[in-house]
Amino acid sequence: MRAMIDLIKKTVLAGIGATVVTKEKIEAAMQDWVKQGKVSAEEARQLAGHLAEEGRKEWDATSKDLSERIRELLTKADYARRAEVTALEARVKALEAKVESLTRVPTA
Repeated sequence: MRAMIDLIKKTVLAGIGATVVTKEKIEAAMQDWVKQGKVSAEEARQLAGHLAEEGRKEWDATSKDLSERIRELLTKADYARRAEVTALEARVKALEAKVESLTRVPTA
């Protein structure tokens, strides 16, 4: 279970790192375009704002989906453990009954 949580954490952090790198690259590209006269400073700000908004929407959707998938996995894991515990309880009861029947002193 801990390994799964660590893997999820690493995946999320990698996504955040990629977002930061992408933002820096977008800003650098925008500055280059403005310097080259391809876009105005205002157009660059608008495009950067649009890209940031789209990024936030994508992040929100991805986070929601990831949360749901994690919840499903944890529910399945919990169900498997409950089923396992129930099966073990039944085995223990059967073994206790068997031990009791073997150790019972016969009455004459």
